[in-house]
Amino acid sequence: MAIERVEDVDPTIRDDSAIVTVPVEPTREQQVRDAVDIIITEDNEMLIDGEEPEDNTPQVEDFNSNLADFLDPSALSDISHSILSAISDDKESRSEWEDTYTDGLKYLGMKFDEARSTPFEGSTGVIHPILAEAITQFQAQAYKELLPAKGPVKTEVIGARTPEAEEKAHRVEEFMNWYILNVMREYDPELDMLLFYLPLAGSAFKKVYFETSENKAKSKFIAPEDLIVPYEATDLDSAERITHVLRMSDNEIKKQQVSGFYSDIELVGGGVSVDTDEISEEIDKIEGMSSSYGEGKDNIVYEVHTILDLEGFEDKDEEGEPTGLKLPYIVTIDSKSRKVLSIRRNYYEEDPLKNKINYFVQYKFLPGLGFYGLGLSHMIGGLAKASTSILRQLIDAGTLSNLPAGFKARGMRIRDEDQPIQPGEFRDIDTTGASLKENLIPLPIKEPSNVLMSLLGLLVDAGQRFASIGDMNIGDGNQAMPVGTTVALLERGTKVMSAIHKRLHYSQRVEFDLLAKVFGEFLPPFYPYETGSGTQEIKGEDFASGVSIIPVSDPNIFSQSQRITLAQELLQMVQSNPEIHGPNGMYEAYRRMYSALGVDDVNSLLTPPPEPPPPPPPMQAGTENAGLLMGQPQQAFPEQDHRAHIETHRVLFVLDVVKENPAIQANIVGHIMQHLQFMAEQLAEQQMPPELTQQMDQLAQMQPQMPPEEFEMMSQQVMQQIEQEKANITAPILAELSQSLISSLGQGDAPDPLVQIRNRELDIREKEMDKDNEQFYEKQAQRDREKDTEEKLNRDRLSTQKVVADDKLKVAMDRLEQQARLKMIELNQKQGDQQ
Repeated sequence: MAIERVEDVDPTIRDDSAIVTVPVEPTREQQVRDAVDIIITEDNEMLIDGEEPEDNTPQVEDFNSNLADFLDPSALSDISHSILSAISDDKESRSEWEDTYTDGLKYLGMKFDEARSTPFEGSTGVIHPILAEAITQFQAQAYKELLPAKGPVKTEVIGARTPEAEEKAHRVEEFMNWYILNVMREYDPELDMLLFYLPLAGSAFKKVYFETSENKAKSKFIAPEDLIVPYEATDLDSAERITHVLRMSDNEIKKQQVSGFYSDIELVGGGVSVDTDEISEEIDKIEGMSSSYGEGKDNIVYEVHTILDLEGFEDKDEEGEPTGLKLPYIVTIDSKSRKVLSIRRNYYEEDPLKNKINYFVQYKFLPGLGFYGLGLSHMIGGLAKASTSILRQLIDAGTLSNLPAGFKARGMRIRDEDQPIQPGEFRDIDTTGASLKENLIPLPIKEPSNVLMSLLGLLVDAGQRFASIGDMNIGDGNQAMPVGTTVALLERGTKVMSAIHKRLHYSQRVEFDLLAKVFGEFLPPFYPYETGSGTQEIKGEDFASGVSIIPVSDPNIFSQSQRITLAQELLQMVQSNPEIHGPNGMYEAYRRMYSALGVDDVNSLLTPPPEPPPPPPPMQAGTENAGLLMGQPQQAFPEQDHRAHIETHRVLFVLDVVKENPAIQANIVGHIMQHLQFMAEQLAEQQMPPELTQQMDQLAQMQPQMPPEEFEMMSQQVMQQIEQEKANITAPILAELSQSLISSLGQGDAPDPLVQIRNRELDIREKEMDKDNEQFYEKQAQRDREKDTEEKLNRDRLSTQKVVADDKLKVAMDRLEQQARLKMIELNQKQGDQQ
């Protein structure tokens, strides 16, 4: 297609003769535009009609890949800057908490300061050990309770307690205890360290995860200063940002880069290499250590569990449009170079809600007013400072009192004045002629104050009461003290520690739940392991559901002394009245006492009570007669032939030995009465109204649609009605059979009671037949009545239909007659008009 181009030959000429049209060939670009349709997108992207826009979403094959390898460097720089700025704000928001924590470290008294020059050179630098004592005693008590020698885990079945569920719970308990004690070798020292930091700082943390480099699950202790959360965070589950401070060497970072876990980037920058906060400096002072690494040998790496809206990895709705919702990620940043080492998704691929995966567990000493709990540094830190100040004053006063100082006259000289005077030594002095008393003027220094001493004792007692480290003198009381008084004294002295122990129990349960999830996710379907009892095996599906994993520690008892005291009181109660505690009461009380004392293999010391003898099996009638003749009572059973047994036992009454022994007669009559009872119940079941049995059957059919509580209640009501009706029917039958049988015992010419029983059965059968006949005639009469009623209804229906038809016919005739009259009137009117 030719395109005309208008050219102005002479700009000064404006007439039409000066304008010419020159045909030119189209350019290549113009030819392309004419050949295809060009579309401009909303992003100002030029597309050819039919061509799909280019998808800029990074193609990531593995869901768990490091997304930092697929993002633009400028985007990574923005992410690093934003997160590091947020971490700085988070640390600033907890500055007061860090100050209190640092003061608590100072007043532990683990480092003695000998270089004090105030209030005088050489004054004491001692620190009162009240804070260290409280922390040490708490750590010692909690450590033994949370990690017993046989393992910290026990399990409970959730739902119905079937043999399969019990076996699965046992497998989980045995495996987790074995794994924690034998494979997770770091669990013991990590928990030991946590329980030392916890009362000092108020919070401590555990991180539960699977370490791929070591191919095992880990539960790692995190110092409270190494886990940072935002100011607005209240707990770990709802916190939108959790920062774990990692201290790694250059070689450790390089190892992670070689394995592909971190991005292979150059870590060279101008930041600080070591986190030099006051808490770390104070801990180094306490340990008496200092960093000997040079620049770049020790790095701070921030592992940040946060939420981001990454470009190219946005959350999208069903139509594929971005929702703007931020998703959970784990971002690792090197603080020295300020570069992102890795970004990984922190949610499961199959989770439609994309909820974050939590790896952390918080242990709290006291709940506090915010995220970080309160510790002894916060609660009795002021008492520790005051006690330390008073103790230093008392020691300094004693030092000045023992080594007095003062003024001497300028002209007075003492020979060898630099050497101290030894006991029994007199030294020459040169005076100016005045008395020695006038040349020496000592300073007015007082002895250590008794008021300060009393105040120190008051402060120490207050701190010990709060920390529950005072001695509980329960054993010094009266041995006949009531149980309630003993328990009340024990609770009053330990209520603070009991509440703290419940918090530890809850946190350890959360930790074990996370550990079970790690096992269920990373263990193979079948995992064999060796124990002292041989080769065992755990299934991966055992951790899915149906088993509750809880700490073995008792949340209501936190110390062995408390456990022993309660077990001892229980033993005294059982010993005081063993009759009401059953045959196993004494054995169980001693077993619990030995368990509280920590005695192993209690069953080797105690002899369990004998098992009750099994019930005797059913015997033949002749064997029962032999026992009855020897005076041994016999037992009847429902499945026996009662008529044959009664006839066999009745023969005994004709024997002279029985006639002369009333005791044997009483045993025979009693045993026969048992058979009569079973016979009467069998006859009563034949006469039971069928409506009750039908109710039970209908109730069984309705069970799947009914709530369990309602079904249980209704079934009990029906069973009570059946038992009541059965008792009402059984009583007269049993009375009649008993009267007839007992009156005939020992009388050969008397009517045979078995014949009477048979006649009774025939009478019952005859009554049933009469009842069936009555029901048949009743049904037949009912059918006749229904037939007569139906015939009457038919006759009435026909009569009604005839009346209706007659009425319709009359109405039709009247309508025709009326129409005829109208036509006659119209005809007459027309004729009149014509005339």
